[in-house]
Amino acid sequence: MPRLNVIILDQHQDDPNTWNAVLWADVPTARQVRYANPDAKSAWSGATAADNTNLQNGSVVELLMAQRTAAGTTLAQLEALLQTQWTNYQSSITSYNPWRFSGTNWDGTTWTQVNNG
Repeated sequence: MPRLNVIILDQHQDDPNTWNAVLWADVPTARQVRYANPDAKSAWSGATAADNTNLQNGSVVELLMAQRTAAGTTLAQLEALLQTQWTNYQSSITSYNPWRFSGTNWDGTTWTQVNNG
């Protein structure tokens, strides 16, 4: 499980209504091997060694995103927008499984079925 869910990084220099943020989502155990990347490192400079280890072993996945807001948006409104973005992101990581049957094979006679959760 990620230590944090949303981290605001910075504001775009050329567009004060756009903010960069990082979203961290929990990866279902059966799919962590698919998300594992030994070279992964968070875009957030404040990430701890444990945060980066979680990204590397695939237990957490990171999305670097830009959130455009209307002029005059308050911090509370930006936070609410980012919470919604995180909820949608976590939901997609949890429910979308393109590897469900990856590895299922046929040897010419028999199918060997693989279910990757």
